[in-house]
Amino acid sequence: MHRIRAITLDLDNTLWEIEPVIHNAEAALWSWLGENYPRIPEAFSARDVAVLREVTVEKYWKHKSHDFRFLRKKVLEILASDAGYSSELVDPAFQVFDDARNEVDLFPDVLPVLEHLYANFTVVAVTNGNANLKTIGIRHLFHHVVTAAGAGAAKPARRIFDVAISKAGVSPEEILHVGDHPEIDIDGGRQAGLRTAWVNRTDAEWPDHLPKPDVTVSTISEIREILVKASA
Repeated sequence: MHRIRAITLDLDNTLWEIEPVIHNAEAALWSWLGENYPRIPEAFSARDVAVLREVTVEKYWKHKSHDFRFLRKKVLEILASDAGYSSELVDPAFQVFDDARNEVDLFPDVLPVLEHLYANFTVVAVTNGNANLKTIGIRHLFHHVVTAAGAGAAKPARRIFDVAISKAGVSPEEILHVGDHPEIDIDGGRQAGLRTAWVNRTDAEWPDHLPKPDVTVSTISEIREILVKASA
């Protein structure tokens, strides 16, 4: 760890809990559709939409599976068409979802750790999602942001990690990738040559079939402590 010069950070479920955020965003979208385009919720149940989403992901899997924004908009486009509405509703509808999707509650340990990391390392966000760090209010604590949509591939693909390595401007072994998902974050980062830190906030069991991370922590405050000790 004494060689670490850059940190790549996952966002969803590493810096905040994502499941309630997505639930609230989808509820906000559905409510907005009910007020403005009522034939959609009249014609489609939540289950119908879930099935449509699965079908859409499968259809565009080869070229667009990494682009959640595209996929959500495509589902809205299909819903609009099937309910007899113009596709003009897609952008404002997605904006309702996106606004709510960026209403996140940071874990208590996040802000002070980000401030420390930014002051001492090159910090790069690496995310498969569509969080807007400027809207959330923490963009100033990241030197770079790498998204799956921008990189053209989602974690654990090597391509997105290679983009992050390029942004960090150091060799892979000088980067610590911090994330919550054993396969998407930790094994993906390991295969790209990065050191890895598994953030295990739920006391989960590490999958037996995967090589273990370099370090395991329950909060990212422990990441700061490990790096401070390594540099002493």
